[in-house]
Amino acid sequence: MSGDREAQKSFELTSVETQCYERDGFLVRRAAFETREIAELRQAAERAVDLAQALSEEGRTYILDGKRFVDSSYVTIQFEQSPWSETIRVIEPVHQLDARLEALIDDPRIVEPMRHLVGSENIALWTDKLNLKRPGKGSGFGWHQDSPYWRHDSAHVDLLPNVLLAFDDATEANGCLRVIRASHTRGCLPGTSDGTQLGGFYTDPEQFDESQQVSIEVPAGSLVFFSPHLVHGSRPNNSDQPRRAIILTYQPSGFPMLKSGETRNIGHAG
Repeated sequence: MSGDREAQKSFELTSVETQCYERDGFLVRRAAFETREIAELRQAAERAVDLAQALSEEGRTYILDGKRFVDSSYVTIQFEQSPWSETIRVIEPVHQLDARLEALIDDPRIVEPMRHLVGSENIALWTDKLNLKRPGKGSGFGWHQDSPYWRHDSAHVDLLPNVLLAFDDATEANGCLRVIRASHTRGCLPGTSDGTQLGGFYTDPEQFDESQQVSIEVPAGSLVFFSPHLVHGSRPNNSDQPRRAIILTYQPSGFPMLKSGETRNIGHAG
């Protein structure tokens, strides 16, 4: 076996990590990326934001529940929570906006655990998004699962694990990821019925135990792997520190990505 493959195998999940993921629906690898790498990725994220801002000037704008979205080709740009906000909150997908973010898709520190979680040696990208919480004004995300949103576009929604890479230290103050431990065990849960346009994408609070929430406070460079069925969310960023993160979602190889319809197998673009 080659040295490269031996190095890659060192990133595989341990039996303890596998048990943790199966039991709790998530696992954390702290500081998996070095400070220098994270500095580069922060710069890449901001370059992507600048491009997305330019794209939004020509894209199709629409308002859902008072929030502004812009579609530019297959890219969706979501702004902070007012129809007039110019502050970008989410870009999905984002990897095509910067070469450094594109390269991240094939990083073995992400790919090797994902092979295990998908249950296949051959995997592909499903989707990716950049989440931005600017200091003092980054809004939170209500409790939700990803799987109810994706099941209309994928026949293998159980095989779409996520990984979050923190570009900044994530704390309670700046709105770190929060999860409901073991909420993944019941599959897709019903959404709310509050009469809003997006209400159905938020999980009915009667379906999970909020006392089981865990705040994922981690240093920059940490990885958080979590199930597509895990109920998760976050509070607003009320601090003077940013909280930026990219979330990548994988699937078995040969299937198209969520929004572009193209296939991005790991190891090569195609």
